[in-house]
Order: sequence, then structure tokens, then C-alpha cells
Amino acid sequence: MQVIPVLDLMGGAVVRARMGARDAYRQIETTLSPTSDPVDVVQGLLSVHPFSTLYVADLDAILRRGDNFPAPRRIRAARPALDLWIDNGAADEVGLQAILAPGLGAPVIGAESQRDGALIEAHQDSSRVIVSLDFHHDAFQGPETILRRPQYWPRRVIVMTLDRVGGSAGPDLGRIAAISSVAGVRRVYAAGGVRDAADLGALRSAGVAGVLVASALHDGRLSGADLQSL
Repeated sequence: MQVIPVLDLMGGAVVRARMGARDAYRQIETTLSPTSDPVDVVQGLLSVHPFSTLYVADLDAILRRGDNFPAPRRIRAARPALDLWIDNGAADEVGLQAILAPGLGAPVIGAESQRDGALIEAHQDSSRVIVSLDFHHDAFQGPETILRRPQYWPRRVIVMTLDRVGGSAGPDLGRIAAISSVAGVRRVYAAGGVRDAADLGALRSAGVAGVLVASALHDGRLSGADLQSL
């Protein structure tokens, strides 16, 4: 099972995500980095474990109030071997190509950013893009057609439970099981609610391909030894 650290970006800095309340996000304070600068935070995360992949959420772009594109460019320059999954709120091919064309990484199509299911259907069974199925307080955040047509999903699917991000409720195992049951051969990744190594064990038992993690790493509740054991 792959563990993927998350960087949430606002105003050029890494912020601490808490239960999807984006207006309340503040610049991160972590023992892993002296600053909230994205490159510094990445360096801190890699000091815990040699992660191969990083998830970057450009919250300003998702909220349609600018973007943080210099950050993934700087991360790519500093760590060229690191695979980046980037959610820039893409709702059309132009948004996807902003990531694909310069080779920044793999674009994430967030369900919450879609007007309909057309963009996801255009990348049916794709290995280049990733879909994030976003939920908040049990409600699907996006057009229902996306959820009803798993045959159009690309090969990698994130189950994102926003109200569990940075919280203490644990992973949304029921939701993950429901999505996995219709995902077929697609690789399912969990996001939101991981507190410690026990949660990683539960997710591994659930058969997920990977998990997105942030707070547990910055709080020291997941150690390098925990990750090595996976």
C-alpha cells in the first residue's frame, strides 16, 4: 500500500487542512519544516520517509481565486524524481493540459470542480489522469452522473472524505468499501481521517492501493518506522 503525503496550497504557502473548512485554513506549523514554504515542507516530509509520490491541492485554483502554479514547478525542480499528483480545479482540457503539457505531473480531476461528467468520460480508463470522488458530510460533491457511471472512471480513483481531513474520526471505511465494490480493476486510494499506524493497517486490510496523509505526519503520529513496516 502506497502512502502519499498531501500539500494543501494557499497564497503560495502550505496550509493545515481541517475538515474541509477552507476559509479557516492557516499556514502550517510543523516540526518537519522551519517554514510553510512548499519546498521546505517537502524536504521535511522526505526526512521522515523516502516517499515516491506527493499530492498537491492548489486550493486557490480550486476556489477560482488565482493559483499556486509556481509551487509545483519549484518542487519539480528541487525533486525531479518525485511524482506529483496535482488538483488545480481542472474542469476542462485546458486545465488538464496546464499540468500535462509542461510535465508537472498527473492531473487530478476533482468531482467538486465538474459541471458534468464529460471531462471524466473523455479520459475513460486513462492512466494519465486521476479522479477524486469528493464527499462532505455524506453528500457527493459533484454531478451525480460521475458517481453513477464508474465505467468512465480512469484507472486511479481517490475517495476523498473532506470532513474527515485533519480530524479524529478515522478513515471512511464504509465509503471506501462501497466505491471499491464498483471500481472493478481500478486502483482505489483513500483520503481523509488517517490518525495513526492502526488506521493504515485497517486501510491495507480493506485492499486500498494507497492512502493520502498529512496531519498524522506533521503531528508525529506516523513515524518513519510505521511507514517502513508497510
